[in-house]
Amino acid sequence: MDRDVLLLGIAAVLAGLTATLAMLTIAYSPFVILATIPTGAAAYFFWYQASGRLKEDMRSRAAGRRADPRAGEGAPGGKSRFAREARARMGDGGRVGPRGGGGARTRGRGPTGGAAMAGNSGMPPGDARRTLGVDADASQSELKAAYRDRVKETHPDSGGDEAEFKRVNSAYETLKDD
Repeated sequence: MDRDVLLLGIAAVLAGLTATLAMLTIAYSPFVILATIPTGAAAYFFWYQASGRLKEDMRSRAAGRRADPRAGEGAPGGKSRFAREARARMGDGGRVGPRGGGGARTRGRGPTGGAAMAGNSGMPPGDARRTLGVDADASQSELKAAYRDRVKETHPDSGGDEAEFKRVNSAYETLKDD
């Protein structure tokens, strides 16, 4: 609390000095403004710190980054359109490095550890069709319907097997763009 009072005192002194310099700018020379602007900025920043607003802003920004890491500058590549598109192509939310541990790449993973680009999930198309129970000439709508049915059956929240659920997702990723 004493620190905040001291900061407010310094801010008040700087604000008074800024006002004095502003009057001197008007009365004598426009070049005095070169000293007025930084003094006024310093007064504002001291007040901003002493009022607690700086701490509140920093906490809210940090909480926003924790809630959605891709929304802030903390995400790899930042907020640019190109960075968003690259993260979307990678399909892994911008994570870097292999998943899991051990450092070895798993089958069907791209160089960053996320899903491989170009829709290759590592499963041969024949296995993917058998997993989803569709024919080789199935349309995209039939493929999607079969996928939804299999997901309902295998989802772990519905009592299904997690490994089979992942296999169904991998099969759909393999076939959806072919």
